[in-house]
Amino acid sequence: MISASLPSLLQSFFTDRLLRQRQASPHTIAGYRDSFRLLLHFVKERLGKIPSKLMIEDLDAPFLADFLEHLESVRKNSARTRNARLAAIHSFFQYVALEEPAHARHCQRILAIPNKRHERRPIEFLNREEIDALLAVPNLANWIGRRDRTLLLVAVQTGLRVSELTGLNCQDVVLGTGAHVRCLGKGRKQRCTPLRPETATMLESWLRERHGLPEDPVFPSMRGGKLSRDAIERLITKYTDIAKQTCPSLKRKNVTPHLLRHSAAMDLLHHGVDRSVIALWLGHESVETTQMYLHADMRLKEKALSRTTPLGVKPGRYQPDDRLLAFLESL
Repeated sequence: MISASLPSLLQSFFTDRLLRQRQASPHTIAGYRDSFRLLLHFVKERLGKIPSKLMIEDLDAPFLADFLEHLESVRKNSARTRNARLAAIHSFFQYVALEEPAHARHCQRILAIPNKRHERRPIEFLNREEIDALLAVPNLANWIGRRDRTLLLVAVQTGLRVSELTGLNCQDVVLGTGAHVRCLGKGRKQRCTPLRPETATMLESWLRERHGLPEDPVFPSMRGGKLSRDAIERLITKYTDIAKQTCPSLKRKNVTPHLLRHSAAMDLLHHGVDRSVIALWLGHESVETTQMYLHADMRLKEKALSRTTPLGVKPGRYQPDDRLLAFLESL
């Protein structure tokens, strides 16, 4: 049986299937690329084969199951990340089954590898005190500090994804009456997000200093190009570590770009904004995705509970009247 080699199929999968036929977004391409980078490194370590010499038969269902286990046990990836890597593998072998029908049964066994169920934990977010502590850290006496303060404020007010932040160009910022930013979101959806007066003022000041062309990034690197996802994650980590000194509650939180997005959503929810509006604001595909924010904050639940408290009963949290009981409650 003569069949195409795995390298040629993988190349055509990216160039023909993803880019030409599906016109996949850069975010999707990057995610699939990283998945196969990890897989090919794993193949080289386990099989001793260089990627350019691989055949389709080298990647069977048991071997790919070992790779997924490696992601969780060695790389400490979450079940959600493991499922994202599996989605890339499934997509590729669906393509292989069409291009190489002789390998259909081989592909079918791989496509039968199931997603792993995972526990959905309550989301984390920053409260107003924690946000203020984080925004106070960047040094406004230098260019990088002014850039980073503006970036953090835009992130926590708009709830843009990190890919949307890095993709913002100067022409995407509209100031004056009805100030807003435009972005190309997930699923290639264009959306506009309003800016609060203080955010618009800071952005206007930054863009005046930035003095970029319309197609230049709003938040450039030192070399003038777009900031990478890793660069934004590093700067958030750096400022959070400093902010922990004045705001101890930050020590219990893993502050990431996505946590800033959650914080924006929770701020809207606390101000009584309807879930459907929040879904539009964040660019969610479904209003149901926004449901998770209702479970995130005890204050929202207490507010709902207070409406059902019988007359004559003072609402409030349970407070143990003994130190031992308080200890047990804290476990």
